[in-house]
Parts: sequence; C-alpha cells; structure tokens
Amino acid sequence: MSILQANDRSVFPDPVYRATVLKPLFDGATHHHAAALARIDRAHLVMLVETGILDAAQGAAIARALVAMDREIDPGSLTYGGDVEDYFFHRERELKHRAGPDVGGRLHTARSRNDIDHTFLKLGLKPRIDALLQAGRGLLGTLIDVAARDRDVLIVAYTHGQPAQPTTHGHYLAAVIEVLIRDLERLEAARTIVDLCPMGAAAITTSGFPIDRHRVAQLLGFAAPLQNAYSCIAATDYLTSVYSALSLLFLHLGRPIQDFQFWSSFEVGQLYLPNAFVQISSIMPQKRNPVPFEHLRHLASQTVGRARAVVDVMHNTPFTDMTDSEAETQEMGYQAFDVAQRVLGLLTATVGAGQIDPERVSANLSRSCATITELADWLVRSEGLSFRLGHEIAADVARAVVATGGDLPRDGFAPFVESFTRHVGRPPRAGQGEFASMVSPEHFVAIRDRFGGPAPAALDAAIRGYRTSLDAFHERAASRSAFEAAAARDLDTRIDEIARGA
Repeated sequence: MSILQANDRSVFPDPVYRATVLKPLFDGATHHHAAALARIDRAHLVMLVETGILDAAQGAAIARALVAMDREIDPGSLTYGGDVEDYFFHRERELKHRAGPDVGGRLHTARSRNDIDHTFLKLGLKPRIDALLQAGRGLLGTLIDVAARDRDVLIVAYTHGQPAQPTTHGHYLAAVIEVLIRDLERLEAARTIVDLCPMGAAAITTSGFPIDRHRVAQLLGFAAPLQNAYSCIAATDYLTSVYSALSLLFLHLGRPIQDFQFWSSFEVGQLYLPNAFVQISSIMPQKRNPVPFEHLRHLASQTVGRARAVVDVMHNTPFTDMTDSEAETQEMGYQAFDVAQRVLGLLTATVGAGQIDPERVSANLSRSCATITELADWLVRSEGLSFRLGHEIAADVARAVVATGGDLPRDGFAPFVESFTRHVGRPPRAGQGEFASMVSPEHFVAIRDRFGGPAPAALDAAIRGYRTSLDAFHERAASRSAFEAAAARDLDTRIDEIARGA
C-alpha cells in the first residue's frame, strides 16, 4: 500500500499540516495569547448582555462557564491533539461543553476570528511596549543623572576617528539623551496605533447586530475602537510602526555603544569600566576586556535585525486579513522585545558604572592640539583677523607642536608668535599666560556657552529640559496604567455581576 493510500487526505487535519502549521500555532497561542483571548471573551459577553443581544440567563450561564474555565484550565498544560483547528475552537468547544451547545455557541455572535486575532495580538503587544518604555525611561534617567554628574568632566570628542575638540562627558551624553527622547516618543506614538481596538469589525464589515464597539474597547483597556472595519482586519501599520520604532531605537543606541567601546580601548583609554564588568583573558594576564560593550553592540544589532524582519514580512502582502501578520510573525517580534530588554538593562548599568579617566583625557587633548580651533576664533575676536588667516596661523602652531610631541599651552606660544608675525607683519598682543589660558580645554568649553553648547549654564538648561521630558514620560505611563487597571476592574466587576444574574 502506498503512503498516499495509507493517509486519508479527506480527513482533516493532514498529518504534515498538523505538525508544521496547526501544532506550532496552537502551542504559540496557549503560551502567548490565551489570557488575552479570555479577556476578549469576557468583554464581548458583557457587551452582548448590555446591548440585549443575549438575555440575562444566557449571559449568566456563559459567564459562569468562562470563570470556571479560566480558574480550572492551565492553557500552558494543553497538548495539541489535532481534534480542533486551533486554540480558539478548543476554547469554544470547552465553553459549549460547560454551558450547553446552544448557549455556549451564542458567545460568538457578531464577532469573527479576524477581529479576535488582531485584538489579542494588540493586547499581547501593549504590555511588551510598556515594559520596554519603562526600561527606556530607566536608561534615560541614568543618562540624565550621569550627564549632570559629569557636567564639567572633560572628554575628547572625535570626528572621523580622530581627536577633534574637547567637550564634556555631560555634553556628549546630552546628545545621546536627545536622540533617546525622540526614539521613546516614536515608540509611544506607535503604541497609540496599537491602542485602537479591532473588536466589532467581525470578518470585514461589522455586524447587523446592535453591537457597542466603544464599550468592548473600553472594557479591554483600549483608548478607542479602530474606526474603519476593513482597516481593523487588513491594516498592519500597528506592526510596522512598532517594529520600525524599535529598530530605530536600537540602531541609534548602537552608535554610542560603538563609541564607548572605542573610548575604552587601551590606546584611547578615556572611559574606564570597573572590574565588575571586566572579563580576563584565559592566557594573557594583563588583559582587561570590557566585553559588555561587545555584547551590547551585537545584542542591539540582533534587536534591529529581528525588528526589521517583522517589517519585511509585511512587504507586498495583500491589503486584507492574512496570516502573514498574525501569530508566528508576532512571536518572532516578541524575540526582538526580549533581546531589547537585555540591551537596555546592561546599557543602563554600564553607563552608570563607567568613569572618565581625566589623566588620559588630558594627555590625549594635549598631544592632539584639540583646542586649536579656539586659537583661530580668538584671533578673529581679539586681533581682528579673518577666520581663514586665523585658521592658517593656528594650523602652523598645531603642526609645530605635534611635530615635537609638545604640549599646546606650554610649547605652542613660540610657534604662535613666529607664525603670527610672519603672516600679519607684527607681533601678537597676547603674552604667554594669556595664550596658555586661551588654548586650555577648560576655556574652550567655558566660552561655548551658546544654546546647545557644553558650557555649564547651557548644559544645565538642557538637563532641566530633559528631566521635564522624563517626568512627562512617567506621567503618561502612569495615566495609561491607571486607565487599563480601571478597565480591568470594570470587566471583572461586570462578569461577576452577570454570572450572579445581578
């Protein structure tokens, strides 16, 4: 007998289809989405009773059955047997067994798996977004605190991999803070799209029954129903918005992570991680390996890759209900959230623990003549030269100091006098002391007190603004949490009342 004869292809499910599609989907639903489906059943029942679509007796029987099912059955312990298509039908079968086929079958009035699926998928996304936003606020708060702590701590700022100018660690972190604020705002904006409820769209076009979509949305803790019913089952921009925002967040965080690894190299050495974060070599006893930065870099990249994969799955899909946007794609996205949490936790810890090494910063600033731009600026302001001429004199001084391995404040005055006299035809007005003070890194930072600059007053004002943004993030999170907690209490209360026939 052939394999085709042995396997009756007229009986659902085909063994291969069962193993490759139905069982993984069932297992994923019981692991990730069972609690959300239970909430949807309860909210839909409340609405059916409140609108009179079901009478009180029918509602009470279904409510009691749902409460018992949720109390007595652990979805995670279920094993797929192939006797139903998916977890939804397993749950419906159990409900009909407990409440009776006629009454139990009435819960599905005016709904479809189409609107149910996207609703429980959104319910699965919201707490993940909220947890990530919470971790992001933790990182933001640490960055702000360290920026304030290191307001006056000098670092070398690099461009094209070369020492460029002195600034402060606080000023550098302020730039990271501003990007992080914008990234968290993007993720919040994506959450507002997730926070629109698809329930009531049914398969495509809503229902002929007098349903109350706003009530279901409120009971489930959504801000509002998603208006267009076709959009409820076809639009996947809630997915693409979330994972695009997630991808950008970790793409952007990867850039300062790369800087931190560079700063902690032996040759640069301006960032020091304490021993609690340092691994040793198995063969070279002198090695201090700040490997958290390596893990942060590749985990951030993993997050970006996983998030982009979700967005890419949506490419060229039809504008209709389709499986591409559903459970297995969502579960792939959950992996991005899991890795993202690891990044934010480790980055928060390393940012808080890291310290700038002032001696290495001073040596690197001195060797690189990184303050020489201020000499050109100063010649314009105090000697009336054009910037281009000032730039040429400053370049002469830098070449002379670097060639001798000297120190700009100490060894740059003689080359400065020579170049200035040659270009201008007279000696400069400044003496050695004024020159040394003017090309010091402290002066370089202090005089840049413009909006957005590293000087204390400008940076203090920026940090106050960042704390205001952080406070606003906290307030919005608290408001969302309170709204959803109130909705959950309302749902529990109504189900209890309906079950008691009250």
